[in-house]
Amino acid sequence: MIILKKKKYFIIGIVLLVSIFGLWIWKTDGQYNYNNQKKKVKGVETKTIASKNNKNFIKTNKNFFPIAISSINYIPFKKKNFQELKIPSAHAGAIIDVDSGKILWEKNGSQRRQIASLTKIMTAIVVINKISHLEKEVVTIGDEIYIEGTKIGCPRSGYCNSPRLKKGEKIYALDLLKAMLMNSANDAATALGKHIGGSIEGFALLMNQKVEELGLKNTHFCTPSGLEIDGKEKEGYSSAIDLARIASYSMKYPLIWNIFRIPNAEIYSVDKKFSHKIFNTDRLLNQMAGCLGGKTGFTPLAGRSLMVGAIDRTNKHRIILVLLDDPYRWQDIQSMAEWTWNNYEWK
Repeated sequence: MIILKKKKYFIIGIVLLVSIFGLWIWKTDGQYNYNNQKKKVKGVETKTIASKNNKNFIKTNKNFFPIAISSINYIPFKKKNFQELKIPSAHAGAIIDVDSGKILWEKNGSQRRQIASLTKIMTAIVVINKISHLEKEVVTIGDEIYIEGTKIGCPRSGYCNSPRLKKGEKIYALDLLKAMLMNSANDAATALGKHIGGSIEGFALLMNQKVEELGLKNTHFCTPSGLEIDGKEKEGYSSAIDLARIASYSMKYPLIWNIFRIPNAEIYSVDKKFSHKIFNTDRLLNQMAGCLGGKTGFTPLAGRSLMVGAIDRTNKHRIILVLLDDPYRWQDIQSMAEWTWNNYEWK
């Protein structure tokens, strides 16, 4: 009898230890700490900048992006004290709930407009789908070094703070993807597009095949960079709602959103002879609570545009916010996020 009782207590003790350990794992690994968001992002930045090995980058960032624990079972509903949102300075805009796809707000949401570098979100999706090992794929730089606008080494038009790409330089596809998403580099986007599609037109065909697959009715791409083609400016376009859906779909690819969150990095040619500093164009990374990253866009025709992903304080609900042609995009996008959390509840 004594032996049986000892076995019984031993089994109970083991069960309790396993339960406690399981609870600890759930708490530490299964939850995204909203309040320590910046601290975690900083850790990723340090590893990214310090490491010249893209394999380490892929390994480090594989599971960083905070996937919300919600599902389509959670649907956003207007609160009883719901108030309408007005963004007078924006020509178009939209807010959608990522998991349900529900449109929470829109202004001229289906209007076809030029979208500049917001195009690069779709470019990134196609690149990741077409290149299995970005950290190993070598891209040879060609005439895209002469492209207009933002380039690697020149984060703003007329301002260069780092060596530019050289014709014939070989560089890993992952590093070009970083430059394209962080620094909005047109040469990086074009080099990737030509490498995959054989030409700008060939890559645009792949982009538009994805548009058709996603069922988007107000989107057509002409270039991987988002620069308008002279004389064909109106042939490349999208809408605020379509862009919000593209950005929402892009959350299936954690790598895209991990890159969105890196403030700066240094990339290298394959032979390590050349290095290039790149910087993030997103001002909200350290300013907006719950910011998951974003993408900027500007051409004189498209105006100043912005896409941002955000998550609420419960870590259950993600939204995509889009503004097209809004000179006050940074302030307005924050107002849109705050309005959403104050006027919607998920059930």
